[in-house]
Parts: sequence; C-alpha cells; structure tokens
Amino acid sequence: MDKNSDFKIRAVVHAANEPWVPSPMPGVDRRMLDRIGDEVARATSIVRYAPGSAFSAHTHTGGEEYLVLSGVFQDEHGDFPVGSYVRNPPQSSHTPSAAEGATILVKLWQFDLDDRTAVTHHTADMSPEPVSGRPGVSIIPLHKDVREAVRIEVWAPGAEIQIQAHTGLEVFVLEGSFTEANELFEVDSWLRLPAGEDFAATAGPVGTRVWIKSDHLAGPITTPIASKEKI
Repeated sequence: MDKNSDFKIRAVVHAANEPWVPSPMPGVDRRMLDRIGDEVARATSIVRYAPGSAFSAHTHTGGEEYLVLSGVFQDEHGDFPVGSYVRNPPQSSHTPSAAEGATILVKLWQFDLDDRTAVTHHTADMSPEPVSGRPGVSIIPLHKDVREAVRIEVWAPGAEIQIQAHTGLEVFVLEGSFTEANELFEVDSWLRLPAGEDFAATAGPVGTRVWIKSDHLAGPITTPIASKEKI
C-alpha cells in the first residue's frame, strides 16, 4: 500500500472524516495518514484500541514513536495516559493493550536503524515555555537529534505562525484549529510539507495545540526490511 508516499509534495489528511480500517487484531482500527508497505510498513497512523483489546507481542525492527491522544495505552513497561510521548527504538519489543481503550498517533519505521535511545515524556505534567522571537508560541520539547526535532507547540488565539527554512515538516492538530493556505485544520487534521516549503498559518479563535516533527525529510527515507513486525 502506498498512501501519501511522495515526500516531495504537500500531503493533507483530515482524519476525523476518514473511515477506520480494521487491523489484523480484533478491536484495533486505524486511520492511515501516510504509508509505504502492507502490514510491515513505514507508516504514520492514528490507531484506536477498543476497551480490552490488545496487539500480539512484536519487535519494532524500524522503531516506533507514539503520542497518546485519548485513554490509557499500556504494555509491559507501564501505563501511558493521555499526552504520553514514547519512542521505542529499533529492535525494542512490547505487547501493547488498552484495558479501558486508547487512541494513539503512531509512526513506524522512521528511525535511524542504529538508534537505541528510548524516550518517554508525560506531557500533561510539562508546562509549555514561550519561544523567543515567536510571539504567541510556546513549546514542549519532546526529542531532538541530528535527524529531526519533535515538539508540541501551543499557539495563542489568532497568532500568526511562521516556520521557515525547514527540511520537512509535519503538523498534527491536538486541540483547537488553524488555517493554512486557506484550508481549515481541526482536531486530528495532519499536514506534511516537503523540505523548503514554508509554513504560514493563523491559529484559531480559541488557540491551537499541535504536535510537530521537523527537519526529517531531507535525507534518505527509511523503509521496512523483511521482518515479522505487525501493526
């Protein structure tokens, strides 16, 4: 399957309007944002776990990154409530579940395959900090290395937002809304811009909270190799 697989062009998905697609595991459904591959794939998805559902044990050969959007996501490493941000590096393994249900934004096969750095943040306990030179913007840093930067940004109502000179940008709406290129982005909307395409947006009337990944699309695009990974 190829969905939004050309990283040199703008891609948009208003996921709240998209159907849920069943996964191989009962009670686990997906809304796909981008994807290269079938059940072993480089993928960005919203994944919904029904109460009591689980995914079988698996190894993330290409790494896994996720943000909990609702409920409590669980595995043998702990409970991850709303706002939890986790990076499970390549070769890590787990058995995910959600006793009471959960929804996550998840990215697979997008790590340097030599990366072994695990990251966990509980953003509900973290306060956004104002950004010098960007009025109306505050951030919660999540991860940064030579390949990418990941953060949550909070935009004041009506703030004019500029992100320039990036080498790839993804923006996912967590709360509120924004307008970009005369298009309205609301909760669960996702925008990906290629390297060099400036981002210019206006935050909505109640402000906006977004998850952002940047500077990750200039180099080679990591894709799956043969493995037994599923999700």
